[in-house]
Amino acid sequence: MNIRHLIVASALSLAALPAAAADLSCSLSFSMTGWSAIYKHSTGTGTVRCSNGQTLPVKIEAKGGGLTFGKSRIDNGTGRFAGVRSIRDVLGGYATGEANAAAGKAAKAQVVTKGPVSLALAGKGEGVELGISFGSFIISER
Repeated sequence: MNIRHLIVASALSLAALPAAAADLSCSLSFSMTGWSAIYKHSTGTGTVRCSNGQTLPVKIEAKGGGLTFGKSRIDNGTGRFAGVRSIRDVLGGYATGEANAAAGKAAKAQVVTKGPVSLALAGKGEGVELGISFGSFIISER
């Protein structure tokens, strides 16, 4: 085998390797309502949209414990995912932690993580809440 054949064979073998999937740009639009009295629980629905045109209707549940008291509502919340290679990567439980103090109309921002995937959340709403909480933010298919 001469050098020319070796180069062609090497090029063909490299071309046969699968390319690494590029990260998708995905966003979440959602609404949630919840309450807390030591145990915190919020539920809602939303839609994940990715740059490849895929959409996924989702259910959202946030739960945990800590020293929290109150109730809240988020309308027209938004989220931006990072580290997503497939729309299904957004599903699952994310770790959370937060400190709150709100009364009346409020705005909130938070980042939650699940392995290599992270989600930056933002929303505006109404409620009364005071405290420190920890727990999980769970996204499942609707």
